[in-house]
Amino acid sequence: MNEQLNLFQQKLDEWKKTTDSMPTRKEDFDTLSGEKLDLCYFPNSPSVDYLEKIGFPGQFPYTRGVHPNLYRGKLWTMRQFAGFGKPEETNFRFKKLLEKGQTGLSVAFDMPTLMGYDPDHPYSRGEVGKCGVSVSSLADMETLFDGINLGEISVSQTINGPAIILLAFYIATAEKQGVPLDQLRGTLQNDILKEFIAQKEWIFPPKPSMRVITDMLSYCTEFMPKFNTISVSGYHIREAGSTAAQELAFTLADGFAYVEHGIEAGLDVDDFAPQLSFFFNSHLDFFEEIAKFRAARRIWAKRMKNKYGAKSERSWKLRFHTQTAGCSLTAQQPEINIARTGFQALAGVLGGTQSLHTNSMDETLALPTEKAAEIALRTQQLIAYETGVANVVDPLGGSWFIEELTDRIEKDVEKYFHEIENLGGVIPAIEQGYFQREIARAASDYQAKLDSNTRVMVGVNRFIKDNEEIDIPILEIGGEAGTEQRKKLADMKNSRDESIAQAALKSIGDACRNNENLMLPIIAAAKACVTMGEIVITMKAEFGEWQETAVF
Repeated sequence: MNEQLNLFQQKLDEWKKTTDSMPTRKEDFDTLSGEKLDLCYFPNSPSVDYLEKIGFPGQFPYTRGVHPNLYRGKLWTMRQFAGFGKPEETNFRFKKLLEKGQTGLSVAFDMPTLMGYDPDHPYSRGEVGKCGVSVSSLADMETLFDGINLGEISVSQTINGPAIILLAFYIATAEKQGVPLDQLRGTLQNDILKEFIAQKEWIFPPKPSMRVITDMLSYCTEFMPKFNTISVSGYHIREAGSTAAQELAFTLADGFAYVEHGIEAGLDVDDFAPQLSFFFNSHLDFFEEIAKFRAARRIWAKRMKNKYGAKSERSWKLRFHTQTAGCSLTAQQPEINIARTGFQALAGVLGGTQSLHTNSMDETLALPTEKAAEIALRTQQLIAYETGVANVVDPLGGSWFIEELTDRIEKDVEKYFHEIENLGGVIPAIEQGYFQREIARAASDYQAKLDSNTRVMVGVNRFIKDNEEIDIPILEIGGEAGTEQRKKLADMKNSRDESIAQAALKSIGDACRNNENLMLPIIAAAKACVTMGEIVITMKAEFGEWQETAVF
């Protein structure tokens, strides 16, 4: 026991030396009453497995966080998801959000863009700009970031199926701005496995989709070291109805599948793993969500070190963005969604998130109004500056309840890993409908509890207001965006050098067939005014399409 205590004290002294030299925000970290607070708190008599399971912030296994001083050094990035209508309209919203104190941008694309269709495609009719911004060309991307220096702002893009094309547009835009690629900061969601599992916005079959992913990993590892190539997303898995443990297990399994494919493609794990980040949902079971985030870091660190042989601490550290739970928002009494979002955001912060989006109260009804988006941002700012939760690292660490929940979630996740491995891995499990069945079962169980009133949802099955009329402003997107985007697209095609555009498309087709990296020919096509839809059609001709097996 003395030996264990001595080792704990040695590690504690090392941690303190590390934090002493780290920069600190110039703010008051005392309690509201003026009581001094330590940076982090530890047990007087640590358990035998304390160092192995919990440890110190910024140290393996990172249960208590990936940074030694967490929010005392730098607050999380406040990155509100935004996008609607034409690129000009979203550009205006971006600038407004930055003026109000937002510290990063997050792009929401419309459904045609997510599915790889240009605005003039028949499937795009009535959907252009409705649930996000319409982007189908380099010109659109340039307009989207007009007057915004991409070398100074971190940008996240929620795009998956056509992610390689949108990344090419983004790279070409940065080059036109004169920003070196190695200075670009941000994240591309680019999590195609999650699409097959939950969100269903894929374009190509699973195997060629993974080939596209590794092409992007190779390119970004070499040229864009500050950019997160993949944001492995549990958010949509949870929105589809999964439990917290399923969200974590299926998301981390996807992450490990990307690691395995990167290694198989000849990449060194320590070269590309630090460019993988994660995106989690923060739901309403407050303590379960905090435990989920803590377990995520520990599971990732142990597997990356022990199974995949990663030697760099940067590869062991799971960094994640959090979004509050859209599926928890209610159309009934929408103002109380502000409170729901506040509790969920607080759980994300107590769980140690690196960036955060807070949903607006009206998002179950429409895209957020500017006022609703401002309230959502102010919610984050209130948590950061008024609650005191950012003053101490992992303030709930050591709670018997939190540590038990963290251990329990880790055990549940390991059971799911075992089942996935028995099915042959993530892609065979997708093809067999395993994930879809598990999520459907969990969603059905939850709905049954709501229907029987054993699980209460305020305003839905209890505390109901009869004959309620919604009296909050709603943002309405008309058909003008579609008309104008189609006209811009036609003008661009009429003015481009058609021979150069067609040669660029041929190069993409050749690269698909010859297994060459697709990034360079797609960037060249973007600069030749080739559209996203044209590139997708060319790639579909080589890769084919995919229809999932129905799950009942």
